Amino acid sequence: MSDSSSEPPHRTYRRLRIAMVAPPWYELPPKGYGGLEVIVAALVDGLVDRGHEVTLFGAGTTTGTRARFVSTDPELQYPRLGELMPAVLHTARVNRLLADGEFDVVHDHTTDGPITAPLRSAPTVVTVHGSVDGEFGDYFAELGGSVRLVAISDAQRQARPSLAWAATVHNALPSSAFGAVDPDPDVSGQSGSTASGAADHPDRPVLWLARFTEDKGPDLAIEACRAAGVPLVLAGKCNERTERHYLKEVVRPMLHDGVQLHVNAEREVTQQLLRQARCLIMPIRWREPFGMVMIEAMAVGTPVVALRRGAVPELVRHGVTGWLADRPEELPDLLRRVGDLDRAACVAHVRENFGAELMARRYEQVYLNAMARPEPIRRRVTAKELTAKELTAKELADSRPMRAPVLRRPDRRVPHRR
Repeated sequence: MSDSSSEPPHRTYRRLRIAMVAPPWYELPPKGYGGLEVIVAALVDGLVDRGHEVTLFGAGTTTGTRARFVSTDPELQYPRLGELMPAVLHTARVNRLLADGEFDVVHDHTTDGPITAPLRSAPTVVTVHGSVDGEFGDYFAELGGSVRLVAISDAQRQARPSLAWAATVHNALPSSAFGAVDPDPDVSGQSGSTASGAADHPDRPVLWLARFTEDKGPDLAIEACRAAGVPLVLAGKCNERTERHYLKEVVRPMLHDGVQLHVNAEREVTQQLLRQARCLIMPIRWREPFGMVMIEAMAVGTPVVALRRGAVPELVRHGVTGWLADRPEELPDLLRRVGDLDRAACVAHVRENFGAELMARRYEQVYLNAMARPEPIRRRVTAKELTAKELTAKELADSRPMRAPVLRRPDRRVPHRR
């Protein structure tokens, strides 16, 4: 997507009234694990900086963003993550609140919310935060043109090119995520005095930071670090039943003296671990649609060693901000070579390509495009299908665009100005 202007919107466009719908699990920004919540919080503040009016719908009692916050439940729902009812109840309440207000566009980051897009008075933009393989992709395929799908990487988009993609917009970080590179902090967090930009240091551990699942490869990280003779810190989310089972049955039996374990660490702890790490290791077994932890690592000067899968080559510059391998057997040698990489180059790469201001500008254009054609588009019948069967007049009529019903109630409006 081209970036036509970095000027504030009041010089080019009218101020947009944006409804930002977050899942009900964690607050924004999150105190602990929550990659999606980091992204949405950065986007909200980036849009506010550009002069737009953003109303954030979520759970809990407060937000650390600069949006106007509307809560659907005073309690955060993370203890019930993965259950159906908290999610659908959140969507039902969001839609009632949307009907009471006036918005130009709805940006939905939930899973079940997009299915209700035809009932909304404003067009719905959906960021697809997960893999589009399997049923998750099938779900968005069934929604057709009722939503505007945004991919978070070219790799994600190419995995299912037949979906109704409106754009590709990389995830990004707020300016607060960047810091001056201290090239030689010791493992206790105290700054050293060496001025070198190299990433190598004999006392630094390698860091693995993810969910405890087979796809994320914590077992491969243990094996690679053991073979390379370097210490490892495993820091991961372990709330769901499958995560707890994997940690107990697979990871714990592999632990040894060279591995430290942190389970469900607070965000301040994980950020400190990122700053202290020799490098971040990403031995993933799946087509990662993005991998937020990689840009979080590089933003503080920590290079990445990863398997070349999914969006990894889009985020990491091989030989500049990290090393990419095709096979797990290559990882130990690359772990020994992180001293060849410049920590300052990692920070510069993320600042230039993954900053919140750039993400906000790109989404702004997505919103404008959605507003220019507000009607949901039903799938049109192809010429091949026309020759395959004889269609009735009703079937042909059903293939035309259908305007969404207007649910706005003029007597009750949600105020937007803070």
